[in-house]
Amino acid sequence: MSERKYICIDLKSFYASVECVERGLDPMTTKLVVADMSRTNKTICLAITPAMKALGIHNRCRVFEIPEGVEYIAATPRMQLYIDYAAKIYKIYLRYISKDDIHVYSIDEAFMDVTDYLDMYDMTARELGQKIIDNIFSELGIRATCGIGTNLYLTKIALDISAKHSPDFIGELDEETYRRTLWHHTPLTDFWRVGRGIAGRLASMGMLTMEDIAKADENVLYKTFGVDAELLIDHAWGRESVTMKDIKNYRAKTNCLSSGQVLSHDYSFEDGKLIVKEMMDLLCLDLVDKGLVTESVTLFISYSNMSCIEPSHGTKALGTPVNADIILVPAIAELYEKIASKRGHIKRVNITCNNVAPEEYHQYNLFVDSDELAKNRKVQKAVLSIKDRYGKNAVLKGMNLSENAMTRIRNTQIGGHKSGVE
Repeated sequence: MSERKYICIDLKSFYASVECVERGLDPMTTKLVVADMSRTNKTICLAITPAMKALGIHNRCRVFEIPEGVEYIAATPRMQLYIDYAAKIYKIYLRYISKDDIHVYSIDEAFMDVTDYLDMYDMTARELGQKIIDNIFSELGIRATCGIGTNLYLTKIALDISAKHSPDFIGELDEETYRRTLWHHTPLTDFWRVGRGIAGRLASMGMLTMEDIAKADENVLYKTFGVDAELLIDHAWGRESVTMKDIKNYRAKTNCLSSGQVLSHDYSFEDGKLIVKEMMDLLCLDLVDKGLVTESVTLFISYSNMSCIEPSHGTKALGTPVNADIILVPAIAELYEKIASKRGHIKRVNITCNNVAPEEYHQYNLFVDSDELAKNRKVQKAVLSIKDRYGKNAVLKGMNLSENAMTRIRNTQIGGHKSGVE
């Protein structure tokens, strides 16, 4: 099989760059952070410009970590705007590459298998990558970097490490150049999938570089890391077996639907129960909208540091696959009352609907009132129709109007951040 060529495009400081472009400013020289200043000074900056990074300020820092005396523009997150920009950039990719050969890794990063396009365009992978990032900049003002590799792992490393030290912001690796140029690179945490925990365990074994891992006793690595050692060893040698086709053909054995939020302040036991019921209510609508049912729900609750209480978690089986709020909301409330601490200050809540599956494949059991469920489903469908036409806050329940309810606010957010569209 002929050698494959992949490229990975990363949009530099994407959210911050969009905010600069919208203001007619240069993202490379403007000091700007994207953060919701209406929250506490502990709020995380979603993005900072390269000019802020040049001052030694870390990306994803908290507002209070920005040194005093640094003057900067604070931009409130506008998630819908960033999604719109990402969609425009994806359209640029589609001018050159079929969607079947593109994997969107995140809102600001995408992999492309360009193997079968290079002869057609009479270009090298580097020339094609340069062409794409030039188009992005000339049309939208967003700067990008590019990684090129003979497998997906090397492409990612070329992007994350090599491109940063290249004058044209393009890095290129094959297995030979990877071993020659990066086998001694430190720290190991610069490499994809090597976090501080793994790097610490490797350091305790005397392994500080990828060469150390490649030449180590594999039995020792498997004893320490289990099956994960296989990936660690392959990556140390610059090998990766997964292809774009594998990614496109992958189907999870089980599926779930989840929702989570970090609360703006500490919540009491009773107010926490309100949040849990609201979240479950929205998940029910999501299930109905997608034509899915769930067999069980899992609830995870964590508390503020001052509580000194371990997180609570539990799962409740439903007896039959459902998506009805008249069953799921009382079920999650019952689970909450069973596992939540009455003296803790609740800070974070996550709910997961487990083993979701298409609704048409399931029949309700004899202990479920099918007529009542049918009526409930009509109501849920009607609510979805109204929300779709008039907005998410067009229909609200009484609990959503309570003082500490969050649904009205969350309905104006995307990914827990302000959408910029009210």
